Amino acid sequence: MIDPPSLPGAVLFACNFNRVRSPMAEALLMRDFGDRVYVDSCGVKLDARAADLGAVDPFVEAVMAEVGCDLSRHRAKTFDDLNADAFDLVVSLTPQAQHRAVEMTRGRAVTIEYWPTYDPTEANGSREARLASYRGVRDALAAHLTHRFGKL
Repeated sequence: MIDPPSLPGAVLFACNFNRVRSPMAEALLMRDFGDRVYVDSCGVKLDARAADLGAVDPFVEAVMAEVGCDLSRHRAKTFDDLNADAFDLVVSLTPQAQHRAVEMTRGRAVTIEYWPTYDPTEANGSREARLASYRGVRDALAAHLTHRFGKL
């Protein structure tokens, strides 16, 4: 039997606006390992429309609720709101977040991983077609998390 990889003490997930991909990854890791790992998420910048749209994309809230993750209390934040020294692992989900993660952690003993993740907000079509796109991202992130951290 292969032992799962050791868990870092603190993980940060980063995307562009902290409204879609990084909150999904944060919630999934929290659900499975939140009692053993500190988990947070951020964006490169805040979405100027967030005050009107809410901290999390409504489709994200819906598809995450399907797997037992409540994102109603999520508060969008940026790299500038965080202490770079607080994290052992930063997982970037977009090229912009990858660039900012490298800048933030320069000279620090932090592991950075890049998991390119599709932006489901680009999906068109019916409500159900758009939800399917979000579910696809959620499920891809869950698979990546299982591969990286193992399963309870």
